[in-house]
Amino acid sequence: MTGEDPGPLIRLFGLTGGRARPQGEAFDLVAIVTTVGDAAEPADLIPEHRAALSLCRRPTPVADVASHLGLPLNITRVILGDLRRDGLVIIERPRPAAQTFDERLYREVLHGLRSL
Repeated sequence: MTGEDPGPLIRLFGLTGGRARPQGEAFDLVAIVTTVGDAAEPADLIPEHRAALSLCRRPTPVADVASHLGLPLNITRVILGDLRRDGLVIIERPRPAAQTFDERLYREVLHGLRSL
């Protein structure tokens, strides 16, 4: 039966070149991905790479990228790892909530609580 669709697994295998893990440092599903500057996209990018770059123009968690692309998380990680290797995105661990507030805010809250 020639001409049949080889199915999604073959296509996903092709997207990653058979790789199941991204190259370089590991990152989890809450890591934040951001496109680097306004660099021109290389002409040889596949549509999934282009879509990921477009999504990540604003900081976006890996899980959201996978959801928007409609791809499994491990495939999305490989794609994002490729983009990181090529210097097109940065992938950062989210900052703990304690680091998102400055000390001044904590002092103001403490002062407010003491005045109650």
